Amino acid sequence: MAVERIRQRRDIAFLSAGIPLVLLAFGAFIVWVFPLLFELFWGGMETIFDGHWLVRSSFIQHGFTAGVLIGFTAPVVGAYLVNRQMALIGEALAHTAFAGVAIGLFVGASVPALDYPLAWAMVIAAIAALGMQYIAVNTEGYADIPIAIMLTGGFAVGIAVISYGVVFSATVESYLFGDILFVPFENVQLMVGLTLLVGLTVGLTHKQLKFITFDREAARLARINVWFYDTLLIVLTALVVVAAMQILGAILVAGMLVIPVAAAMQLTDSFNRGLVLSVVFGQVAVLGGILLSYDLGIATGPMIIITAIIIYLGSLLR
Repeated sequence: MAVERIRQRRDIAFLSAGIPLVLLAFGAFIVWVFPLLFELFWGGMETIFDGHWLVRSSFIQHGFTAGVLIGFTAPVVGAYLVNRQMALIGEALAHTAFAGVAIGLFVGASVPALDYPLAWAMVIAAIAALGMQYIAVNTEGYADIPIAIMLTGGFAVGIAVISYGVVFSATVESYLFGDILFVPFENVQLMVGLTLLVGLTVGLTHKQLKFITFDREAARLARINVWFYDTLLIVLTALVVVAAMQILGAILVAGMLVIPVAAAMQLTDSFNRGLVLSVVFGQVAVLGGILLSYDLGIATGPMIIITAIIIYLGSLLR
């Protein structure tokens, strides 16, 4: 008993010291190290491609980088959602995040210091995710009821705020449909932090998340806090959805959570191999979609999703 208490105290002390250090390391990397790596990488790409406009434009550089990061985070989180038959949750959170963007634009028009729509979207989407979890746990309704409520309610709030306030239509459309040229470097840094957060969190909790995905009752018997890991997954989903809105838009963002994972599931029965394969498909869809969009003159977000669908259809022909 005494040994167990000592161990618990040691674990608490380790977490108390470790979490701030990890956050500090994340912050230092995002603020100081990443900008240097970004300049070195794209400087090298300009040299390799002889200063081609596609790698020289800072807007394209931001969009490519953010897209690659989305191609990693979205399938990683989506792998757990799809295997739990929760594919629509990404769509619901995207619509809720759109409400957060609308609120952010409305507030930012009056208070310039608070003009950061993605931050508002993350807060609103995280609150909505927790609300969905609360409704699912504390009501007798089916699991799809809170999803349907958020799916319609979030979009309704967003449209109501836009119709009431003074919001530029071009800005709204960029969040609604996505725009690769609308990604400032600050948002790329945000995506880097989010990618590190998702990678570290999934790496540390993969065993528990996989357990509750395939056998929730056994997980409860093994004394795993199912409610905690459910909440963790849904909050991570909300953050990924908000970040992906920059490229794909609120309407299409759920596609990156679902389609690469669905394609991977056609090619392997192993969850771990499917997780890796879904990330590969996500990267192919993002990079291929961006290149095809400029070659064909089609909007980037839809082209990424179309490319992902083509990959899925190809996986059906195995």
